[in-house]
Amino acid sequence: MSTLTDRQQQLIGAIQAGLPLVSRPYLAIAETIGWQEEEVITALEQLRQQGIIRRMGLIVRHHELGYRANAMVVWNVPDPLIADTASQLTRFEFISLCYQRRRCLPHWPFNLYCMIHGQARQQVLEQIDQMVQQCQLSHLPREVLFSQRRFKQRGAYYHFDGGTRAHRV
Repeated sequence: MSTLTDRQQQLIGAIQAGLPLVSRPYLAIAETIGWQEEEVITALEQLRQQGIIRRMGLIVRHHELGYRANAMVVWNVPDPLIADTASQLTRFEFISLCYQRRRCLPHWPFNLYCMIHGQARQQVLEQIDQMVQQCQLSHLPREVLFSQRRFKQRGAYYHFDGGTRAHRV
């Protein structure tokens, strides 16, 4: 990770547990750390532009919303077709994540992953069939991996080593 200033460390420390659930979260953060709201917004944008913050997202507790059939669909997609295939898959509103990973040959040939959260297993399987048919993906090897357990989800937490280097915890 890049070298961070003391102010950047302070800001990252203030947001890593999540944004406050208020109408103006950046103002609330600013008040907490003694900054102005615009300073928080500008500093976050600078961190994003520098690649220190790649994205900010929402963690949804699907189980509490009634989604109990969660499946990761893993695909073996020819490398030149990855971007196009991912673009097709992410058009489906029921896809919550879609990303590429390296294959681990010879045992794991899959390189494209997408997550579907559904209320029932059959619903998820029907959604997968819909994707396969509409995107004409029946020729691609795939596996459907349904979740067996839930683990606590959270964003990244960082520890600063006393200097300006951050280490993901």
